[in-house]
Amino acid sequence: MISLRLKFKALTDNGEEGVLCYQIRHNRTTRLIQTSYRIFANEWDVKSECINLEKGDIKRRQYLYTIQLKIRKEKHRFKSLIQKLKTQNKSVSINDIEKLLLDSQTGTTLFEFIITIVSNYHKRGQHRTAETYQSTLNSVNRFCQGREIALSELDREWIISYEYYLKSCGLQHNTVSFYMCRLRAIYNKAVELDLIEQRAPFRHLKIGIEKTTKRAIPIRYIRELKSLKLKEFSSKDLARDMFLFSFYTRGMSFVDIVFLRKKNLKNGILSYRRKKTGQKLHIRWEWCMEQIAAKYKSDDRSPYIFSLLDETKGNVRVQYQNKLASINRNLKILGKEIGLDIPLTTYVARHSWATTARSEGVPISIISEGMGHNNEKTTQIYLASLDNKVIDNANKKIIGLL
Repeated sequence: MISLRLKFKALTDNGEEGVLCYQIRHNRTTRLIQTSYRIFANEWDVKSECINLEKGDIKRRQYLYTIQLKIRKEKHRFKSLIQKLKTQNKSVSINDIEKLLLDSQTGTTLFEFIITIVSNYHKRGQHRTAETYQSTLNSVNRFCQGREIALSELDREWIISYEYYLKSCGLQHNTVSFYMCRLRAIYNKAVELDLIEQRAPFRHLKIGIEKTTKRAIPIRYIRELKSLKLKEFSSKDLARDMFLFSFYTRGMSFVDIVFLRKKNLKNGILSYRRKKTGQKLHIRWEWCMEQIAAKYKSDDRSPYIFSLLDETKGNVRVQYQNKLASINRNLKILGKEIGLDIPLTTYVARHSWATTARSEGVPISIISEGMGHNNEKTTQIYLASLDNKVIDNANKKIIGLL
């Protein structure tokens, strides 16, 4: 049995405004979902559990009436969503209901809806996903020049105009596809939550990812990078060491490196979960890894292996982003110094490990497992974009048989 009621919650004892909350109850468990609606205690009728519209002057009563109308619409939508859950013939938890109602608790504008999505992903700890939606919000905001638009305005003509705008900004195909895919996901979320009707405005679009320029470098360049004489503990030295540590650890992503905790290393095995997929990986701790870890060892108070984050200095997510930008900036400088014709970044280490393993005859199944891919298809995509020279050499050999 799922029940939904509206409650008033006082925030202070000094007569200031309190907040209206939705109370959901399921299987003897109760949750409160706070709204943005603020009223005074005397404007709430406890017995009927509704707003008292007789309080205050005309302006105040109009404000209260507006809130009541919004709540009436929200309750109707909530009950419709809960009914959908009931008809799905599957076990539903209080967490499922809470997530559904949180996601649907939003205004009717596109900006408000995306902000709600971003906020909810942050609450769930999915910060990277939240950042991709925030990036989409920023892009749409630039396109709209700050003008709020209703969700219902997302029609075929608007989508075509936005796509044209992205291309006119000189963005590459994959970047345009990224924004359009996120916008389509936002639209579909709004449909699922009964905020708008499905009119399939994206059906004409050809959203796909093109193969990118190869991002792996031959092992000889990694040797050159390793042998560079750099000032110890300089920004270039740190960038080089993080690149090498990633390569040593089977292409570990920098986000996973920077958040590695001391408890992840036990009995010579480094165990961690990839932030991108949640897959758990185990890596034998080698001497080359130990050298870098010892060089940037954090103090005893820090939970992290590397001294790259400091929880006493604010948001560690922002610290990570700043550190990544600095490291990639210095890697590009180092890449030019060793004669690379592609930008050197932390991600190149991941591609390079996969390509080097392939060239050494390591089976794709093992490479896939080592990189933490959920299936070999993902690994094949990596290698397909990196292996053109091998294919060309094979073709030359076949032509030579004629």
